[in-house]
Amino acid sequence: MDTNYEDLIKIFASTTDVKDMQKLLEEMLTPNELKDLLLRWNLMKDLYKGLPQREIAASYGISLCKITRGSKILKQKDSYCKKLLSDRYDDHLHI
Repeated sequence: MDTNYEDLIKIFASTTDVKDMQKLLEEMLTPNELKDLLLRWNLMKDLYKGLPQREIAASYGISLCKITRGSKILKQKDSYCKKLLSDRYDDHLHI
């Protein structure tokens, strides 16, 4: 793995304060990059909740291709995103 990538991952992993993380993301990413990241997370939450891909696409005004990646990630047995979503939303959804 690239040492620069490892360094960046360590920085994100060590940032535990919400305000510090917000500042870090806002300083590192452009507004459009932040918007894309938020879109990816929201569509993954919608997929996890069981919303149909076509409904998600229409809701966000995006193509099905953008949703396919999130769908594939959530189908992986060892998906960390799926674990995060499960930890955060299963009690609420009663899954």
